[in-house]
Amino acid sequence: MRNMRRAGLLMASFGPFLWGSSGTVAQHLFEHAGVSVSWLTAVRMTFTGIVLLLLAACLHDNIWSIFADRRSAARLLLFTVFGMTGVQLSYFMAISTGNAATATILQYLSPVMIILLLSLRNLRLPRKLDAISVIVAVAGTTLIVTQGRTDTLAVPPAGIIWGLLAAAGAVAYTLLPRELLLRYGALPVVGWSMLIGGLITQAVFRPWAQRVQLDVPGAIEVAFVVVFGTAMAYLLYLQSLKYIEATTASILGAIEPLTAAILGFIFMGTSANQYSVIGMVMVIAVTFIQFIAYRKSPPLHRGNERGKLSP
Repeated sequence: MRNMRRAGLLMASFGPFLWGSSGTVAQHLFEHAGVSVSWLTAVRMTFTGIVLLLLAACLHDNIWSIFADRRSAARLLLFTVFGMTGVQLSYFMAISTGNAATATILQYLSPVMIILLLSLRNLRLPRKLDAISVIVAVAGTTLIVTQGRTDTLAVPPAGIIWGLLAAAGAVAYTLLPRELLLRYGALPVVGWSMLIGGLITQAVFRPWAQRVQLDVPGAIEVAFVVVFGTAMAYLLYLQSLKYIEATTASILGAIEPLTAAILGFIFMGTSANQYSVIGMVMVIAVTFIQFIAYRKSPPLHRGNERGKLSP
């Protein structure tokens, strides 16, 4: 049992590491290989969807069952458009207009947005720890985008806007598929959403008509983003949930923004000072605050951990 838990912890750590790495690789593709956001999004989602569905077909009796129920099919489409596709496009746009480190950190604001959304829906103030999460996240984000200066922004406004849109997409990505995950399992839901989203982006952006001339290193980078940074990262995370709690996996998800930040500083020359580093730590700390809040909540209010999707 201990070895299985150790394996789960390793998988839950390596998955976010791959996600964070793929953001930095995508930034390099946008800046140096002439790859567009629409092209990479379409390719990434289409091929990842195929890989995940092939695996789902081996592990599930009927991956088509989700389409037998109209309500489930409609929810899948909503999740695909506003959740999966929305977060993929806005995240890559945040990288393209800003940088991978900031995009990943801003996307990590989604738990705070969920707190505010649920508070508005229920017409009640957030719990004390939730309120602390909001304050810490807002303060940390301010330090990141200003680097301690009040007269200028360290990140282009477009990068900030797209990063916040990525966080909003992550909210939809988290809340919309819960019923589907409980009923059909994560692998078929994520696989179909990726493939359908890929086909939608193919139809809208027509990546085959775009002139993309990749050299060997560029092709390897695209393959890394698709195979390791997306498909393998999802598989590792989903597999880890068999051995550890989703809350533990979510804590380890903090490795993703840390990876993107460190690799961005080392390989992409992303600028940072003590204020932006403190801001990143504060935003990431929200995950740990929420973990404490989760542990203090009554069991009936925790929800089904196995029904959660990857961060």
